[in-house]
This record gives sequence, C-alpha cells and structure tokens, in this order.
Amino acid sequence: MSRFSQPDPELGHRLSRRGMLGVAAGATAAALLGAAAPANAATGNTTAATGGATPATASGTKGRGRPVLPPGRLGIQLYSLRDKVSTLGFGPVFAELERYGYDEVEFAGYTQGSAGPITLAQLKRLARNHGLNPIGSHVGYYSDDPGAYTFSQNLTKVLDDAQALGLKHIGTASGPFRYGSTVDAWKRAAEDFNTYGAAARARGMKFYQHNHSEEFSFATDNPRVRLYDILLKETDPHLVHLEMDIYWAYVGQFRFSKRPDGTPAPFEPLNYVLRQPDRYPLFHVKDGESDPSNPYGYNMTDVGDGDIDYQRFISAVTRLRGHRMAHHWQAEHDNPAESFTFARRSSAHLHSLREKC
Repeated sequence: MSRFSQPDPELGHRLSRRGMLGVAAGATAAALLGAAAPANAATGNTTAATGGATPATASGTKGRGRPVLPPGRLGIQLYSLRDKVSTLGFGPVFAELERYGYDEVEFAGYTQGSAGPITLAQLKRLARNHGLNPIGSHVGYYSDDPGAYTFSQNLTKVLDDAQALGLKHIGTASGPFRYGSTVDAWKRAAEDFNTYGAAARARGMKFYQHNHSEEFSFATDNPRVRLYDILLKETDPHLVHLEMDIYWAYVGQFRFSKRPDGTPAPFEPLNYVLRQPDRYPLFHVKDGESDPSNPYGYNMTDVGDGDIDYQRFISAVTRLRGHRMAHHWQAEHDNPAESFTFARRSSAHLHSLREKC
C-alpha cells in the first residue's frame, strides 16, 4: 500500500481472505488461467495468475518493478458477463470472478435476467461471500416514462437501492444529451448532475458519469467548444465525478481531434485525468486494436490484445502522490466472444503488468 494512502480495513480483510483461498484454489485457478493466457502483443509478456494473487513474475518482466495494478482495486463491469448471469445466476459468476483474481464488481442492473429471483440483501451477501466488493452501478439518466428507474424519475429509489448494497459510487452511462448538444443544453444537464451528486453525497456516495466517444464531440452552436469540457466546467467537482471509459475516450480522440471545419483540436485522454485526478475515482479498462478503416478507429478486444497502453496509463495515474489506492479499475468488453474467457484473460494481463524500472 502507498505510504500516502489511508489504511483500508475492508480491503485488508479481502486481501487476507484471498491469500487463504489461494492455498486451496491455486492449482485450479492456475489451470484455468494458464490454458489460454494471452501474449501481450506490445511487450511479448506471457500472462499468468493464481486464484486472486498477483503473479510473481511474467515472461519478459522477470518480476522487475512493482505491479502496475494496485492491490484490491481490480473490478469488472457485470454487463460484460450478462450472458452468464442470465443463464447461471450471480453465484456461479461471482465464484468464477473470485478465482480469476477480481476484487470488485460494478453492477449493470440488479437482476440482469438472473436465473431465479434475488433481493438486494442476497446480492450484497453473495458478492461479499466471494470476496467481491460492490463498488458502483450504472442507472439511466432520464426517460419519458415517469415510472422509469432513472435518476431523473426515481432518484430516491435509485439511492435507496445503492445504499442497501453498500455502494460507494452510483452513476450513469447515459450521455448528458437530455436537452440537446448546445452549450446551454449541456449546462442544463450539468445542473441535473449537480442535483444528483448532492443527493448522493448526502448519503455518503459519489455520483459519476461514464463516457462514450460522443462526449468528446463539439457543441452544435459553438463548434470550438468540446462538450466534455462543458461538463467538467459546469459540474461541481465535489458533487459530480467521472468514470473514464478509456477505450471510448481514445475512440473520441480518433473521431474528434478535428473540429467540424477541419481545424486541429487534438487531445490526450490521460491528460484529463492527470489535471483533475480526484474527479476520476473509477475507470473502465477496455481494449481495442487500432483500425483506421473503422469509423471508430478501433476494434474492441479482450484487455491485453489491443493497442491501448495500459502499463503507461495506469502507472501515470497511480504514481501521482496519494493516488496509488485512490482509483478503481473495472475491466469491460461490450460484446466478448466468450465472457468468462474475457474476464480470465483480462485479469491475467492486468496483473502481469509491471512498472518500468
């Protein structure tokens, strides 16, 4: 743990429990992970992991440098595993994630078509029984249906449920396009987010917004202004936080590094974080192979199979003074070919990364 970080008793308990589980389950997990551990295309590293323990060495790294991934901070967005949740239920899915070395889960709804009914209390207990900390959840921003389960229609219920699960973060993956794409439209959306952020903070939680690529486009009434910059400027940094989806941010870089008139407007997603690291408690770790023929610039892949340099990105954030343990890294793939394979390989790759000496 960083000497600049405060002790985290809950984290210590989870890590200790994982150490004990590793003795019993290490051989099984090693077999699961080793069968299809990916090679890191950028460094030639062969990834490996053992039942929740960070691998001691990885081919090409020789164990040099501390792990890039902070202990206890690897999560997964359960949307990536929706097919398994709907057919197997949360219990078997959580058991697999525990074996793969995950520490946290981020919800995408509290049923996801789960096999059999489940209450919030049961869901919370099930996650904790598998050493998984429920860290956040995605909920809709708004809807035309007054009874919809969204922040705008049912804020109290949304926060009640998040509190029942013990979540520290509650957010939305909806873009701030409720009122349009003008400067004033995004200022209005920012007011909404400030309201939700204040209500969440009163309950001891952080409200956050997860980006896609369109947030990095330009205001329709002022094409010199990037919409994402309006969001940052018009929301209270103490009330509204961001979950950067790193893949979609780099897609945004590919799509919107020029204004509509063709003039250059380059940006680096990492710099947004380095300028205001306290605003980014959560990240989505999603990978993609560069493909300029794709209108989005990338083809989505399992983490470690693409061209996004996560050794560089995560290191740059966690090496900031006081920020080693301040962020949570959620693996995600929108449509994995095989979701358990994605989860296993992504964990193995991220655990294999080492800081450069």
